[in-house]
Amino acid sequence: MSVTRVLALAFMLLTPHAANAAERYAVIISGASGGEKYATQQQHWRADLASALKTTFSFPDANLVILAEDSTGTSAATAENVRRLFTDLKRRITKDDTLLVVLMGHGTFDGVDAKFNLVGPDLTARDWKSLLSGVAGQLVVVNTTEASFPFVEELSQRGRVVITATDSAAQRFSTVFPEYFVKAFLDSSVDFDKNGRVSVWEAFAAASAAVRRYYEEHGQLTTERPLLDDDGDRVGREAETPGQDGQLARTIYLDAGTPRPTGDAQLAALDQQRRDIEAQIEALKLRKPVLNDDEYNATLEKLLIELAKVSQQIRNRS
Repeated sequence: MSVTRVLALAFMLLTPHAANAAERYAVIISGASGGEKYATQQQHWRADLASALKTTFSFPDANLVILAEDSTGTSAATAENVRRLFTDLKRRITKDDTLLVVLMGHGTFDGVDAKFNLVGPDLTARDWKSLLSGVAGQLVVVNTTEASFPFVEELSQRGRVVITATDSAAQRFSTVFPEYFVKAFLDSSVDFDKNGRVSVWEAFAAASAAVRRYYEEHGQLTTERPLLDDDGDRVGREAETPGQDGQLARTIYLDAGTPRPTGDAQLAALDQQRRDIEAQIEALKLRKPVLNDDEYNATLEKLLIELAKVSQQIRNRS
């Protein structure tokens, strides 16, 4: 079978109907807080994110796991429970599923290892690389803590989205990024392309802009610059910086893909067309290793142009 026919088959298999049948999972880990002020913040953030996942995005209760500092038993945010959890998830998650992992709390860097602080022994970025290795589904990892940058370097992998709150391991001040990242999924104005959904990229871009505003309004130097990597090059980029990163994140949504209700038949058709193109882009990225650069780039450019045109039509009718 030719590469072109294989690619066409992949497009057919990744239509929205097939994607909608996939399972969505989320893990929120609220680690060691380091004080009452931070414990209260983390409690609000994880509660708001959990509420959005359950209410706005209709995540099944069985597919949402929260490990927290103030929980007990298997729900406590300990290294042992984290390892147990991901061992179980590797058995449950299939290649068609999506897993969101959000780390809240504090991080440290000793010059050698970056760590996410847990109750008891911490886990390093390299520990997390091992834990996430073998997860079959599409993975989105968000480390919202200070000194989180090394997680981009360790966890970067083609077909995976990695977001960190900082662009340097030397940034050791508590971050405001988690507050705005959570809020992004609760704010309909974050739907920049007006397709009725908030993508992972849109949430990242909105949170990044809010972080910049926070420091400007407080008259402080910006000590945190969020990064996103989704092309596997272990670099990452800021939302406003040109680069390849972000193309995959633009196609990933936390909702189940149910078309928004509308009395406009043409708008509904445009919504469906956009979803089809997004699925084709995702399929193309999966096939990149077997395509030559010219074929891949030409096909991607064509799809992105089509996507831009459809998105513009949606904006014009919204």
